[in-house]
Amino acid sequence: MNSMKFDVAIVGSGLAGLSVALHLAETRSVAIISKRALQDGASNWAQGGIAAVLDSNDSYSQHINDTLVAGADLCDERATRFIVEHGREAIEWLIEQGVPFTRDATAELGYHLTREGGHSQRRIIHAADATGHAVQETLEEKVRAHPNITLFEHHCAIDLIMSNKLGGKGEPKSVPATQCYGLYVQDERSGKVLTFAAGHTVMATGGAGKVYLYTTNPDTASGDGIAMAWRAGCRVSNMEFIQFHPTCLYHPYAKSFLITEAIRGEGGLLKLPPEAGAAAGSRFMPMHDERAELAPRDVVARAIDFEMKKRGIDYVHLDISHKPAAFLIDHFPTIYARCLELGIDITKGPIPIVPAAHYTCGGVVTDLAGRTDLPGLYAVGETACTGLHGANRLASNSLLECLVTGRACAHDIAQRATAVVPDLPDWDESRVTNADEEVVIAHNWDELRRFMWNYVGIVRTTKRLERAQHRIALLKEEIDEYYRNFRITHDLLELRNLVDVASLIVNSALSRRESRGLHFSRDYPETLPKALPSVLTPPRR
Repeated sequence: MNSMKFDVAIVGSGLAGLSVALHLAETRSVAIISKRALQDGASNWAQGGIAAVLDSNDSYSQHINDTLVAGADLCDERATRFIVEHGREAIEWLIEQGVPFTRDATAELGYHLTREGGHSQRRIIHAADATGHAVQETLEEKVRAHPNITLFEHHCAIDLIMSNKLGGKGEPKSVPATQCYGLYVQDERSGKVLTFAAGHTVMATGGAGKVYLYTTNPDTASGDGIAMAWRAGCRVSNMEFIQFHPTCLYHPYAKSFLITEAIRGEGGLLKLPPEAGAAAGSRFMPMHDERAELAPRDVVARAIDFEMKKRGIDYVHLDISHKPAAFLIDHFPTIYARCLELGIDITKGPIPIVPAAHYTCGGVVTDLAGRTDLPGLYAVGETACTGLHGANRLASNSLLECLVTGRACAHDIAQRATAVVPDLPDWDESRVTNADEEVVIAHNWDELRRFMWNYVGIVRTTKRLERAQHRIALLKEEIDEYYRNFRITHDLLELRNLVDVASLIVNSALSRRESRGLHFSRDYPETLPKALPSVLTPPRR
């Protein structure tokens, strides 16, 4: 069958998408469309944990304040309060599902809480150093067993189906001109394009880390949901705020391996490596910020970037070998095992690390139920911009946002009547041919990621941004022509989305004439008195 109908189509299989599905499946038919296998998204890679107020020594006000401080005064206070105050019930729901969080008999809730950079209290509940995997594995088992959830793995979303593109064919006159009716999806194994008709479509595709040459994100993080929603007519906000994780393992055989924030939270120290000469082995964070290693990620990433450029070195050291070996093996088993495979014993010596693109703080503009500008279309998780993260995400707030807004999104959909969806046209391939030179895609992909790293990285200038903008315009023209004339492929779809997201990042960065949070401009080093979000509105099509 080329066409299928569901009450709800969810694009993405991370924590946000699975949460929406499980909260809806009792009353709705749900399709989960996953670009690869269910566990191949960023949620599965999350090491640190989930931030929530779970101890009487902590409070909502402290968690909210920590979030606002990290977000450089740009967080939406209403969104922050809503998400923080629903944190405990989100964690209790995960515990009910069977997530095996690390226990601590001395703790109030019975689970170990750790602390990460920017937090004033220990409030990070975790499953050793592989929290995301533990959560994903638990929820995947539930999703696979549910009769109302149909899984479509290895299916790549192409574009949303909007009512104003249907030409009136079978369209009820009472439906708004911009109603979302579902989307087109390519079955990666057969190459066939399928039509998914749905009264409610949820974008939960994660972030856009693959737009950069170096990232902690998996290969699936190509900004698909952001790009598709933008092309459909949704506003996007705060796309200039790309969080670079300060500590990604630096090793020629380790691809995108993250060293969790919790290493620094438990006493890890940043030091200069032997290549730094006389300063080798010395700490440098106290010279950059009074919070030293526990400063927010943007501060730490800029400090490392500064030291690397100043001293001409390719990496720095993260050293926690002064802690007992048994403690490290127990708390960080995944990191210990992976590093040991590569000849690095974290119990005896430092870990070589570099910053890498990690989290997209901006995204599709939504309310707290995930509603976008377009009826029938929702966005949740890293794809969305609720305002929680502001100019810099506080560590471990991201999985919390997935849980809370995922549940709120499901509740909103459940309260609505099942939408009437007209008959939708099949995908038209009558005027395209097979590509003759697929090397063009690989070349453009590599060029895009390299100039984004060089021109739109941790430290920016207007001249670099304008250069990137010019290159993006040329690439976009070439990619759009390719898309119009040749049959689609997985790589082409991702490249098309990445170039759109790159344009959004650059245009947002050019619109911000100050330095704030994750956006640091040498041309505008001061912070303006009033914090305002950057909002881009798509042109009328």
